[in-house]
Amino acid sequence: MAREPIPAGASVFLAGPTPDKRTPVPSWRPEAVRLLSEEWTGAQPLTVLSPESRHGERADRYETQVDWETEARARATAILFWIPRDMQTMPGMTTNVEFGLDADSGRAVLGCPPDCPNPERNRYLIYVARRHGVPVRTTLADTAAAALALVATAGPR
Repeated sequence: MAREPIPAGASVFLAGPTPDKRTPVPSWRPEAVRLLSEEWTGAQPLTVLSPESRHGERADRYETQVDWETEARARATAILFWIPRDMQTMPGMTTNVEFGLDADSGRAVLGCPPDCPNPERNRYLIYVARRHGVPVRTTLADTAAAALALVATAGPR
């Protein structure tokens, strides 16, 4: 969870919009964790890195959160981007920047559900992903599977 120590070994960072307390909607991350846990068949443990805080505790400073997320993405074996874009409740503006930073890393997977409230807002990310050879998926299950495929073929980080 956010701002906790990042262990060594195989890992997946869960990048994408985080629900805001001002516009509460369920987080997509528990389902992603469940899917990754069920499908992981590696010999070593898999760490799932989430930018959401344990028990909803906020960072003491904005920079503390951003620094942890940046380090976690840099150390992750795979970065799973899931973007159920909803401009009212989960716009994901930070996610756009993060994807741009990670698109050419060889560790990103992009998931954009076509039935989200604002799929047209993901069009550019999908285009960029394809230009950089980033796998693009339309369901969370398929996005998780693609992330695990990257982990399975990656060397140590």
